[in-house]
Amino acid sequence: MPLATARVATDRPARYIKQLVSHMGHKATTALTPDGRGTITVAAGTCTLTPTPDRLELSASAVDVESLARVQDVVTRHLVRFATQEELSVEWAAPVDGAALDLTAPLVDEYLLSHHTPADEVLGDLAAATREATAGAANMQVSSDEGALLTMLTRLTGARFAVEVGVFTGYSTLCIARGLAAGGRLLACDISEEWTAIGRPYWERAGVDDRIDLRIAPALDTLRALDAEPVIDIAFIDADKAAYPAYYEEIVRRLRPGGLVVLDNVFLGGRVLDPAYREEHHLAMRRLNDLITGDDRVDSVMLPVRDGVTIARRR
Repeated sequence: MPLATARVATDRPARYIKQLVSHMGHKATTALTPDGRGTITVAAGTCTLTPTPDRLELSASAVDVESLARVQDVVTRHLVRFATQEELSVEWAAPVDGAALDLTAPLVDEYLLSHHTPADEVLGDLAAATREATAGAANMQVSSDEGALLTMLTRLTGARFAVEVGVFTGYSTLCIARGLAAGGRLLACDISEEWTAIGRPYWERAGVDDRIDLRIAPALDTLRALDAEPVIDIAFIDADKAAYPAYYEEIVRRLRPGGLVVLDNVFLGGRVLDPAYREEHHLAMRRLNDLITGDDRVDSVMLPVRDGVTIARRR
């Protein structure tokens, strides 16, 4: 359970953050962002400090409980030491496991699903067919609000050439295809004939099947066979997570200026936030999230939509 938070009441949060970052810089890795947030990395753990008008918010994470306790102790001791003009109370909440984080509270979830342009009958029927045919795997399908976001982004970019990595049963495929400009084309990559076949009748019902070029083959092979020129207007990645960095690189180098790449599941159910999770796909997603933030080829934003969605725009 290597995640923990604390809220410290004070009207001097920014001052304490600057003191901690400055003072601990010689014994830990520290950083201060332009918006006033600080990070302190000690051994195998990190604490992020965020100022608000009336408190200092602390978020600590580490690879194991022992390392988490060390981070909490170091930050707490130094923070209390700097509080010469007031008495600070630092009470850490009980540690939690990243997989147990409630990323979308049920009430918020329902409100979101009730306040976007509703899915039409074709999308509703495809969602129902997916639930019936794939049982527990149906949660791999994007939600209706995320589907609406994909359609909107595709239209906003005026996309004529789109790429999708990971089709599943074709709900997101249909949403992207609907947003294409006249004469547009969607290259849809997947390895399952069985699951993609579920979506085909619904693409036909929606009148977009002629826009979709479905390739049943390893997606990296399909992407690497594309022209190296920047021809992609928008891309959506929602496939095997360990390969995300490779998909991203092949797509970004082919994005035209102003083009978008949208990545789903960048939280991995909260596990990306928890450094105790060390499987290949956890490490790959953390590495990619950090890479995108520092990639000078794109401007990016990570959104708390469903399981986390990153949108990166090619400069």
